Amino acid sequence: IRTLAGHTDSVCSVAVSPDGQWIVSGSCDKTVRVWRLSDGSPARTLAGHTNHVFSVAVSPDGQWIVSGSCDKTVRVWRLSDGSPVRTLAGHTNHVFSVAVSPDGQWIVSGSRDKTVRVWRLSDGSPARTLAGHTYHVQSVAVSPDGQWIVSGSWDKTVRVWRLSDGSPARTLAGHTNNVFSVAVSPDGQWIVSGSCDKTVRVWRLSDGSPVRTLAEHTSDVYPVAVSPDGQWIVSGSRDKTVRVWRL
Repeated sequence: IRTLAGHTDSVCSVAVSPDGQWIVSGSCDKTVRVWRLSDGSPARTLAGHTNHVFSVAVSPDGQWIVSGSCDKTVRVWRLSDGSPVRTLAGHTNHVFSVAVSPDGQWIVSGSRDKTVRVWRLSDGSPARTLAGHTYHVQSVAVSPDGQWIVSGSWDKTVRVWRLSDGSPARTLAGHTNNVFSVAVSPDGQWIVSGSCDKTVRVWRLSDGSPVRTLAEHTSDVYPVAVSPDGQWIVSGSRDKTVRVWRL
């Protein structure tokens, strides 16, 4: 349909605003860019990070962009005009992944420092630090009911935490290589994870039990997503394919 050109280095993350008007992208060129989805035209460039921007998210109300960077910070920007709102500092290494809770109250970030952190979106204050992973936290997600944080790590595990107090709920073991991505189904029943062991796995969120392993990719699985109707899993791989599976 269209190609959006402007970044000067790899694009690491993309998100779409809830109203479907805007595309947000984060790049190794240290910028976040906002584009009109309708025609692909550039709207604004958000500069302030001093290293690669690995992850971007948009708040459910469409007001805020959240970005995570290798400069060890999480930043919040106003989507309407791209102005910087606040910088969240506390991680001691690269921030690989960010997410916003469905109620718009919390930012969740995962880092190479092996922790998951929770921040108040309203003022950027740190709420809690979730420690337990033994290697990089590559991906984070929040369940649709806002009760659970899910994280995927290079320690080969997926972990589930209570958002309310940060306590660990369960550890999902089974992958035999780095877990690169996690997603939660819209009904909150299933966790989906993608790994460098070439598989996609489905787990029951309620108890962490493994449900099935999807093994057709021939190389590392990087991103995974679940369709809004909860019927389909989509995965992307280093094998140069995108695959669609019935959940």
